[in-house]
Amino acid sequence: MRRISYLLSLAVFFAAPQIFAQAALYEVREFYTGSRALAMGGAGIATVNDETALLVNPAGLGKLRDSYGTILDPEVELSSNVAGIMLKTPIANPFEPFGVVNAMTANPEAYYHAKLQLFPSYVVRNFGIGLYGNYLMNAKLDSAATNLSTYYRSDLALLLGYNFRLWGGRIKFGFVGKAVNRIEINKDLPTTGDLTVKGNASEGVGLGGDVGLTLAAPWVWLPTLSAVARNVGGMKYESGSGLRMTTTDRPMREDQDIDVAVAVFPIHSNRSRSSFTIEYKKMNEASRAKDKLRYTHVGYEFNYGDVIFLRAGIHQKYWTGGIEFATQYLQFQLASYGEEVAADGGAEESRRVMFKLAFRF
Repeated sequence: MRRISYLLSLAVFFAAPQIFAQAALYEVREFYTGSRALAMGGAGIATVNDETALLVNPAGLGKLRDSYGTILDPEVELSSNVAGIMLKTPIANPFEPFGVVNAMTANPEAYYHAKLQLFPSYVVRNFGIGLYGNYLMNAKLDSAATNLSTYYRSDLALLLGYNFRLWGGRIKFGFVGKAVNRIEINKDLPTTGDLTVKGNASEGVGLGGDVGLTLAAPWVWLPTLSAVARNVGGMKYESGSGLRMTTTDRPMREDQDIDVAVAVFPIHSNRSRSSFTIEYKKMNEASRAKDKLRYTHVGYEFNYGDVIFLRAGIHQKYWTGGIEFATQYLQFQLASYGEEVAADGGAEESRRVMFKLAFRF
């Protein structure tokens, strides 16, 4: 028994630097979140029907009504306090620790969030290919202004997906393979030390895949059940390195997890219809959490003529809303949502605004 205790103590001793190196930033992290789903409370696996099905639920490729490609579709997301932060001190670079530290010094304990993502892609019914890239920066400076809690991520991913339609499309079974190069920082950085990405980040390539299933009953309102298994078998970023930087450190492994959702789709007239969905994300991670609401999402969308979309929902514990205007070649989306950033069991909202402008053919 003493030997076991001794070995456990040694394990804790050597693991402690790694444990306490993690940044005190407590978001539920996902590979991709988009403005449509975030306006709908963060729910999307049962309702997705465009190119983002490659990222959200590959079974959604079976819901495409046409083929199209996305040439350029920048999505920009900022926490609502960024404007106030910049009024005090300009931000030199919104996606680098050294670029935000001076602004954060003037705003200690403020939670900073910025994200930029692009997803050029081509999709047809049941098939799609896309190239996804993002920059994500979360930061919070302690009250003593000595440590900057930092979560930085930059992904470059190639995705290839396919879907099978069975029983007249009532059953859709899709899968997507992905190769992801990730650069990541997840630790507290001393404000007097090296704050560059090159000096602090881990980097590696991971190979993995997601599997999605959607069941739609042939009844009024099309009641639908969806599930997605993400990172099947787990995702390790150890297949290679040196694609965008050189380091011996590797990003954190991502375990397999499952999202589930239900939805209904009432039709109001020839030109208007709605979607209502409830989604529960990361069932394995949620089973270990105190606050189950962090993984709960409720969303509503009103569609008028595939041109105007109004959206609302509950993301975790906070309201969301958004609007979209769409034409044959242009898409504009605007969303606002709240993210829970307190430790598990606590409550601290980070209110965010996101917009997307996409050009299609």
